[in-house]
Amino acid sequence: MVYARLTSARRRVGAVVLLGTLGLVGCGSSTADSAAEGPPLTIPREDMGNFTRNFNPFSPNSAPMTHEAIYESLLIYNPAAGDTVPWLAESWEASEDGLTLTFHLREGVTWSDGEPLSAEDVVTSVELQKELLGGFEYLDSATADDESTVSFHLDRPFSPALHQLGQMSIVPAHIWSEHDDPGEDLNEEPVGTGPYTEVVSFQSQSFELGPNPEYWQPEKQRIPGIRMLAFAGNDGANLAAISGDVDWAPQYMPDIETTFVAQDPEHRHYWFPPTGAQINWQLNTAQEPFDDPQVRKALSMAIDREHIVEVGMAGYAIPADCTGLVGTYEMWQDPALVDDCEWTEHDPDAAEDLLDELGFTAGADGARSTPDGDPFTFDISVGSTSSDWLSVANIISQNLADIGIRASVDSPDWASVVAAYESGDFDTGIVWSANEPSPYQYFRTLMSPETVTDIGDQTFENYHRFGDDRADALLDDLAAASEPEEQHELVGELQALYDETAPVIPLFPGPEWGAYTTENFVGWPDEDDPYATLSTRSPTTVLVLTSLEPVE
Repeated sequence: MVYARLTSARRRVGAVVLLGTLGLVGCGSSTADSAAEGPPLTIPREDMGNFTRNFNPFSPNSAPMTHEAIYESLLIYNPAAGDTVPWLAESWEASEDGLTLTFHLREGVTWSDGEPLSAEDVVTSVELQKELLGGFEYLDSATADDESTVSFHLDRPFSPALHQLGQMSIVPAHIWSEHDDPGEDLNEEPVGTGPYTEVVSFQSQSFELGPNPEYWQPEKQRIPGIRMLAFAGNDGANLAAISGDVDWAPQYMPDIETTFVAQDPEHRHYWFPPTGAQINWQLNTAQEPFDDPQVRKALSMAIDREHIVEVGMAGYAIPADCTGLVGTYEMWQDPALVDDCEWTEHDPDAAEDLLDELGFTAGADGARSTPDGDPFTFDISVGSTSSDWLSVANIISQNLADIGIRASVDSPDWASVVAAYESGDFDTGIVWSANEPSPYQYFRTLMSPETVTDIGDQTFENYHRFGDDRADALLDDLAAASEPEEQHELVGELQALYDETAPVIPLFPGPEWGAYTTENFVGWPDEDDPYATLSTRSPTTVLVLTSLEPVE
């Protein structure tokens, strides 16, 4: 799905995972042989009709598997289990004042060209990340304390820094410091620390990566390689999965039990944990009447989330509520608020009563008008290749028609949809939220005035352009809080503000799609062994790549 590609990331927090909680989980070990002979692991990419040979991790147009198989991070947060896995760093700690975060690199890690990984590589990586992609506003500097120790110096305590810094891609300083224009270099022959770095072949609709000859975990390079296939939509990728042409299918498949599993129930399986981004119906609050929270709540009560998840999402999702924290952040929910949700319940009578009260009256034909007398009509934007979200938008449209509102589904290609979101030239749309280990960034991009831009000015977050000064104060306190009890209390206050203001209309937590076959490879994560999700574009993807092994 496009929302997984356009956001980083892409979490359930069974244990609080901010700076105050730095417990380690081991990577495990294996005595299996190094990469085996045989066919590569084959994966479709349903949202890219063509590939460009661009393995630049700082490019928004990098090829699939750039971040997942070639460049690795210091740590990996696994939302399926709620734990943090040490990776290129074997340990880390925060200073008592919360202003310094120190990582200790794992010994024996080398780049695919044989050069050793060093702290200077980490320093170069974060400097390039800040220069080319922005972010890390809280970071004063990064220093290489010695060859295997790197410290990040913050200008204020900032609890989300652990995972934001810990999960950035690390690049080799001896290569990237030599680039004249690192943001534009295609990096066609990448040098990384990941398990599959060698470009064996590359065409516009398929490419293959082979094993890194210098990988620091050779016993975990069990699969011969990775083959990526390009498809311009779910339909083609689904046909490849149904036909048995791919091993791992990370895209939406309608009626998956019948269309996919039933063809070979012994080998075909799927798992869709609700660990993806929260999916919202976002209204452009910079324009009337969507600037009124009561209007937003009335529209929310008109829609039937149960029908949306059962029909539009084929039963693969669960309805959201007025906390906005179902699924991904369920351990942060305030139970009292959950029990008192009203505006996220399907109640068309209450929606009509509220609209009448606000002056959106229905005429003799049942059609509603705004208080100014204009027809109450607008568009719902969604990309044409996302058949599941198109179904969701059509259900919303029908729900609104039942109370006299005409909402037309507008479905050009995703590039056009996203461009309109970024400029603010849209009415409403189905949109993904920020998805990080803690709810900090989630609430920030939904409610912080710091993330609001004017219509016409480009933004890559807070497309709905809503801000409340109270949110910033709570977010500042949350960022500085180190104790889990205080963090939960502040997230409770943010939930209450979300419930009061309805910045967006929550629909459901996005399932992280993942179907696979055990015909060629075994060792997949599932509900009983959630060591990773089945996403092919998340930090946990490398955990799957280093756990699979060929069927003998």
